[in-house]
Order: sequence, then C-alpha cells, then structure tokens
Amino acid sequence: MNDAVSIAAAVREGKISAVEVTKAALARIAAHDKQLNCFTAVTAETALTDAAHIDREIAQGNNPGTLAGVPFAVKNLFDIAGLTTLAGSKINAENPAASLDATAVAKLKQAGAVLVGALNMDEYAYGFVTENSHYGATHNPHDLQRVAGGSSGGSAAAVAAGLVPLTLGSDTNGSIRVPAALCGVFGFKPTYGRLSRAGVALFSSSFDHIGPFARSVQDIATVFDVLQGEDDRDPICTKRPPELCLPQLNQDISAIRIAIAGDYFTKGAEAEALAAVQKVADAIEVTEYVIIPEADRARAAAFIITASEGANLHWEKLRCRPQDFDPATRDRFLAGALIPSSWYLQAQRFRKWYRDRVQEVFQNVDVILALTTPISAPLIGQQTMILDGEEILVRPHLGLFTQPLSFIGLPVLSVPIHRQNALPLGVQLIAAPYNEALILRVAATLEAKGVISAPIIFND
Repeated sequence: MNDAVSIAAAVREGKISAVEVTKAALARIAAHDKQLNCFTAVTAETALTDAAHIDREIAQGNNPGTLAGVPFAVKNLFDIAGLTTLAGSKINAENPAASLDATAVAKLKQAGAVLVGALNMDEYAYGFVTENSHYGATHNPHDLQRVAGGSSGGSAAAVAAGLVPLTLGSDTNGSIRVPAALCGVFGFKPTYGRLSRAGVALFSSSFDHIGPFARSVQDIATVFDVLQGEDDRDPICTKRPPELCLPQLNQDISAIRIAIAGDYFTKGAEAEALAAVQKVADAIEVTEYVIIPEADRARAAAFIITASEGANLHWEKLRCRPQDFDPATRDRFLAGALIPSSWYLQAQRFRKWYRDRVQEVFQNVDVILALTTPISAPLIGQQTMILDGEEILVRPHLGLFTQPLSFIGLPVLSVPIHRQNALPLGVQLIAAPYNEALILRVAATLEAKGVISAPIIFND
C-alpha cells in the first residue's frame, strides 16, 4: 500500500485511518530526512488535524475525496497558509506568512490529501541540482553522495525515498523532469497553462508550469485530474474544460503514432542513457524517428528568455542585496540582466517560428520518445562531465533535452528506467498541447509491461 490510490482506497474503506497514515509518513520523514534534506518545513500539527477531520467525515458516512488520507508535500515555492513561502531563498524568509494556500495545494486538500510539509529546491527555481547555499543540498536516495536534480529536487527525492507518495513541483526548463529522472520517479509537466499557478512563486512567467511527482502512472493521472480546471487567480490558466485521464489509462495504444526523437536528441549523451530510450521503444515496437527542427536554437533561446525574465523579476533585490542570494543564482541573474533587449525579442520571435514547426511534426506523430537527462545523477559538487570526448559543465547541461520542449509548453512525462546495480535514468514521453491523455496511456502500457517502475528506496 505504497501508492496514493491504494492508500486512499484503504482509508475510505476503513482498513486504516487517515491519522495512522499521516503518523506513519511523519515517522518516515523523522527517520530519513536528516540524511536526505528534502524538507524545509514539516507541518505535523496541521497534518494530524486534517487527517482527524477526514476520519470524522468517513465515520459520518461522507465522501472524503479521491485522495482521502494521502500524505503529500510541495516545493517550497507553493503558498501554504501560515508558512512563509521561501522559494529556496534567504531573502524571502523575511516575508510574512502566506494567508492562503496555492490553488493546487487547496485542490489536493479538497480531494482529501493531507499536506505534511514544504520541500527543498534551488533558489528561485534557477538550477538543476538542488544544491542550495542557504538550506543545503538535497541528496539522491539512490546514492547519498549524488544530486537529486533540480530545481524540484526535494519533491523528487521525497517520493523516491518513500517519505510521501505524492509531491508537487514546478518546471521552467526541466525542473520536474530532471529530478524525476535522476531520482527514478514519474514527473509530469502538463501543457503550459493547463494547471493553475496561483499562489506559486514564479521564476520565468512565460515558461513556468506546475506538476506532480509520484511512483505510478495511476497516481500521476489521479493528481492531474484533481488539479485540472480554470482559475481566475491565474491569468494564463486555460479555460479549456478538464479532460479526465484516469478513465482512459487502460485504453489500447495501437492506434497512437509513436516515434523516437532523432538528431539533436541522440547526441551528447552517455551510451547507457540512449539505451534507455531504445529499451522503451523496443517494448512498444517503435522504430520510426522524427526530427524536431532547430532544437539546439530552441535551447539557446530558452536560456535567453528565462535569464532575462528571472533577472527582471528579482532586479530590485539584485541591486540592493546581492550578497543575500545564492552565489550560483545571483551570477546567472546578473548575466540575464546584461542580455540586450534585442536578443530577448529575437528569441521570442524564434519561439513562434519553432512552435509552428513542431506543430507540423505532430501532424504525423502523436507521442515522441526522448531522453530526459544525458547522464545519471552526478556527484554533489561535481562541476564538469565528459560527453562525446568534450568536458562540459554539469549544471546547465542536465537540461539539454528538456529545455527545447518546455520552450513551447509541450506536455511531457518523464518515466523512470530502473537498472540492476546502476542509477536510474528517465525517458520523456512528449505530445502536442493538451494531449496529456495520450502520454499517460502510453506510460500505463509501459508500466504494465514492467519496462518503467519507481520502487521505494526506504520501504519501512
């Protein structure tokens, strides 16, 4: 009973109480988080109060919700009523506590889930490693000497370790997918604007998404369905009606046109990582390749836009309090502030052209397979790596294969490939906007075949 759906069913059926489930999660956090450093805050008191309320609802014959009694935690850039929203920063710690939960947090609570805390991240979501100079590095549960990925590192590691079955993160250039791959869990970035970002501290408004981490496709689909829906608090949240994915999971995928991303997505990666994509393709008999044109330029343009937007958002603090930033974040924001406006405008024009070209690709294919990260989890503090005989920086290149996709807001699920006596890897399942259901159906088939899985590291 380690997945969210099973926990909720057991709670609703009275086989276990929500309070018992919550106490068990809090005990796991107390036992293991000192070595992992996933949590920046644990909300034990309110969690137990909320769990007791769910148990009373069940005793009275009421429906407590789809996720009744399921413990969850969120990246510390989601507003939690009564807590200060850190966004991984020292500066934000001086802010007043949030008065309202973020919309996504509120929706999960309404569905019966129990919030147990806030999770570590790269400062202001600008990074791929969660080595935070203020709050420490989050350690990968598979090897404590290695990074968990970022910027949602605490979110991925908490699920991989089995501390909680569900977490929320955010994804700008790969901040859900990269840690999901390195920690060996499912990480889902839906279409840009599909889920509300209200009450979430933003990094780059034209890129930022939110999404869930979990250990099963069913859990991902369940959370996605709960979170769907328009929200007036978020001006970019779509008014498109929700499309429930859970009822579609077991549908046949033989009519779904699937291909492997070629060219750019087959270069600059370790051989074992590319083999993970082939393993997925072989399992569902995929042999066709497609080219996503100018992906390298898309990545370069993504760098320009996110650095510019992030620097603009934090400009006043950069001027007044540069010493209070994480040095790695500060230096990249300062570089972003120096980018000429003409570069930013040209990058946005290219973005429109690139979106149109990718739409043309999706006229002939429904789902595309691509590697998530070029390597498995690097060591904490590791600065460089060797790929294709060239020494390159670790931090920016962990997003090599994720940035060209979030650049135009495509829905993507990173699925975990676990290997005997080796670190996990991830493979991205990519679709055209609003085709989340197709991605999840393909993932469910792969999961049923045993090709992808997310076993718990600490199974107490």
